[in-house]
Amino acid sequence: MRWSVFLAWGLLLIAPVASALEWSGNVALEARIYPQSAQFTGQQDDSLSLSLQPKLAHSWNQGTDQFAAELFLRADPENDNRQHADIRELKWLHVAGNDEWRVGIDSVFWGVTESQHLVDVINSIDRVEGIDGEDKLGQPMLHYTRLLDSGAIQAFVLPGFRQSEFNSEEGRLRLPLPVDADRAQFESSDEEQHVDLALRYTHFLGDTELGFSLFKGTSREPEYRTILVDSAPVLVPYYAQMTQFGLDLNSIVGDWIWKWELIHRDQSAGSFSATTAGFEYTFYAVNDSAIDMGSLLEYSYDSRPADQAGPFNNDLFGGLRFAFNDVQSTEVLAGAFVDVKNGSKSLRVEASRRVGDSWKLTGELQVFTAIDGEDALQAFERDDFLLVEMARYF
Repeated sequence: MRWSVFLAWGLLLIAPVASALEWSGNVALEARIYPQSAQFTGQQDDSLSLSLQPKLAHSWNQGTDQFAAELFLRADPENDNRQHADIRELKWLHVAGNDEWRVGIDSVFWGVTESQHLVDVINSIDRVEGIDGEDKLGQPMLHYTRLLDSGAIQAFVLPGFRQSEFNSEEGRLRLPLPVDADRAQFESSDEEQHVDLALRYTHFLGDTELGFSLFKGTSREPEYRTILVDSAPVLVPYYAQMTQFGLDLNSIVGDWIWKWELIHRDQSAGSFSATTAGFEYTFYAVNDSAIDMGSLLEYSYDSRPADQAGPFNNDLFGGLRFAFNDVQSTEVLAGAFVDVKNGSKSLRVEASRRVGDSWKLTGELQVFTAIDGEDALQAFERDDFLLVEMARYF
């Protein structure tokens, strides 16, 4: 990541060294327990890892200029590829009236639905951190925003592509064959140096938010091709060029939140459309307590054949979200996916709670059940796990 080093020095020189810097972040110990024996030879049973996520912030010129940096490091002796480091954020923000400029490395989130984020295409996914797509690799970018009376226009120039990370052969939650990222293939002759472009327009209509997006460049969702290396089959990622049109809607109507994401993607191999739509309804002060409970229901569809689409190509998602509204900020989210066609099911529970002033306890439970042999989740069939993390914030 030679470009990251040069960019880091450049941005550090921008920030005036005379003013105070604001430090924050966390260090966390994570344990993953897999109750079932591994599906593939050589995979680990359990793992214990340590992560560090320091953050640095600084502002000057009455807040019109800001500098922010965020690093992520994980040490995992059981999974070589999960022992890694990344610059999540390293940017300069300048505000001038209704114009905002962000230059550097950043993470951008698009999307409104809970079960998956179809329109979210700016950052590559850090696949060794989890399978839910929430963890992202930092993306170099020039990001311009123009604030309007009824929304905003955003434009992105993305000079440089970040390859996804993959679990090593001994790691759990991996694909059926090892992935050799060093042999990655690209449709563009510029490979990782291809300059991608994106636009997004957000419009507000009362309590309804509409988003229209356009992305043209290297797909963040790799395809996989099988090759032989030393007479053994391995998978290599193939990154195609794509043009994607996206639409997302988030509308609040009383205690209801209606959500919808739709994409249409054109690639040299063909075109397809995908959508996720649903709602969240919140019951406040359940049984006269401080607890709020949100009920979620979403449906996902992908027009590609089952062997080309992702795991949520014809699936229902139902879930419950609990906010305890206590001093410890206790939250629980439980949800289940059911494939409408083949009956494959997966269950996920996430919970978090502050412990004292500086600690946070997080737990995750993931269960795969009745997975069809042709389902995209088949490789994870025996990878049910319990994750417990204790983080110290500073």
